[in-house]
Amino acid sequence: MQVDEGPRPAGSSASKELAEHLVTALPNGALEPVPGGLQNVVGELPGSGPAIVVGAHYDTEAQIPGHVGANDGAAGTAAVIEVARALERELPAGHREVRFVLFDGEEEPAGCPEARFLECALRGSKAYAHAYADEVGDMILLDYVANRGLSIPREANSDPRLWASLREAAARVGAEDRFPAEGDGELAIVDDHIPFVEAGVPSIDLIDFTYEFADTPQDTPDKLDREALDAVGEAVTELVLGLAAEPAE
Repeated sequence: MQVDEGPRPAGSSASKELAEHLVTALPNGALEPVPGGLQNVVGELPGSGPAIVVGAHYDTEAQIPGHVGANDGAAGTAAVIEVARALERELPAGHREVRFVLFDGEEEPAGCPEARFLECALRGSKAYAHAYADEVGDMILLDYVANRGLSIPREANSDPRLWASLREAAARVGAEDRFPAEGDGELAIVDDHIPFVEAGVPSIDLIDFTYEFADTPQDTPDKLDREALDAVGEAVTELVLGLAAEPAE
């Protein structure tokens, strides 16, 4: 559905129309303004603190004509929505608060060179972390999570302890092969988890940065694997169930 909307760069009419749909798909959904005329799409399952944030970005590249972001945006967003639906059914009584955040403006705006990505991109996650980081105990980011041959080792900026919990959760649902130990911590990626990392929140980024169609108009649904997306969603749901059942340290 997202890809059918076409390119959805931050601030565009297509992005705003999509946000109006996404907000209806999250529990207790709402739109939160982001500086520059953007908006994060948020939802929550109320509980005790500190909150667990499960996030993805929903915008596409502004500087790549025809970019529809099947894996780079749409897959992560779809997974967050389905994780939210599963958790709404399965969370135990007395659970920690779980928040779902679809970030706007992850991609750099037109005119921003790649060398300045950290400076001018991550707009929605910067705004959210600035406002709420002191209320968050764990942050789980989903980005490239649906490509064929999906393999996601730990990204270097991702918290080792939280990642170990993810691997344990993945093993419980039969998805451990998607999160190999090989390549652990070898590649550092600047993504929407960085504002939370900088604020001291244990955070992990689920991203297969070997995806060959990244940042191209060929990032379309025919390059994706439903079983890979399902495996990630099952693993993240299992991880959050475990985190939510006990108070954070």
